[in-house]
Amino acid sequence: MNHEHHHEPDQPPAPVTPDDAGSQALVEALRSSFAIVKIAMLIMVVAFFCSGFFTVGPAEKAVILRLGKPVGEGPRALLGAGLHWSFPYPIDEVVKIPITEIQKVTSSIGWYATTPGQELSGMELPPGASLNPAVDGYVITADRNIVHARATLYFHIEDPIRYVFDFASASNAVQNALNNSLLYTAARYNVDDILTRDVAGFRDAVLQRTSSLVDQEQLGIVIDQCEVQSIPPRQLQNVFTLVTAARENRNKVLNDAHSYENETTNHAGAQAVTIINEAATASANYVTNLTAEAERFSQLRPQYESNPSLFVQQTLVQTMGQVLTNTEIWIEPNPAPGKSLEVRLMLNREPPQPKMPARNP
Repeated sequence: MNHEHHHEPDQPPAPVTPDDAGSQALVEALRSSFAIVKIAMLIMVVAFFCSGFFTVGPAEKAVILRLGKPVGEGPRALLGAGLHWSFPYPIDEVVKIPITEIQKVTSSIGWYATTPGQELSGMELPPGASLNPAVDGYVITADRNIVHARATLYFHIEDPIRYVFDFASASNAVQNALNNSLLYTAARYNVDDILTRDVAGFRDAVLQRTSSLVDQEQLGIVIDQCEVQSIPPRQLQNVFTLVTAARENRNKVLNDAHSYENETTNHAGAQAVTIINEAATASANYVTNLTAEAERFSQLRPQYESNPSLFVQQTLVQTMGQVLTNTEIWIEPNPAPGKSLEVRLMLNREPPQPKMPARNP
């Protein structure tokens, strides 16, 4: 039995129903949305990674913390100036450390209750009848007095790794060292030395003690300067003012006395030098004159030895001529036997007075 296969002609596609058109539009819309989402996600990923770029300034060092731990060890963990990259937060965290910027820490003990705003405005609270230890800080001196003292420390970071990661709060550790130094040093100085007599010495002692503690604890900083301000208790300000005035007056009197002493000593010294110089000059002149006289007598000796009588007469005439001015002298050269030497003097008359001019009647 023969089976013949008849091929039916191709049928046209079924017409699109409204439901199929909506589905197609939805598919197209979803496809477009997925493309937009992919582009947005790509942009977000690029932005995410680009946000990891950061810049380190020339006066800074930076450390990358990855999940809380530094990336690298020791000096290799420090990033220098320039552009760097890290995974964005919360994977990585960048800690910037100002290594050349001057840091400042002020002691938290030893000063009366006040605020920086009150100090700047000058509107501080007036002191009470007595010091209140609950709010007012103070330090005790070696002679058991009380003063207010405040220290300010300026420093810069030398070892950023140790300063940032070895301490929960390195600035608090520096402040604790400063507080310790202020109390320790005040207990070894008298109140007058702290307030007036040895202010610089007290400040240097606080600085030395702080430096020792910083080195001992290895805080990783270098101290640049230390300032210390000390005042008496405000309740006793008037008393300390009177004491200070009395001390200044005493110092003035002592200075005046020392000035007068120095002036008198210098004047006496100058007089002594003058007298010594005059004595030396007179001695030199006297010796010179004696030498000249001795030389002159040495020259006259041969004349005397050759004719003593004539020498005596000549010397006598010269001497009498000097003594008797305006007087003529004659000496008899050959006196008669048995007679002494005869000297004749002829005194000049008194010089005539000039005539007065005649007066007109």
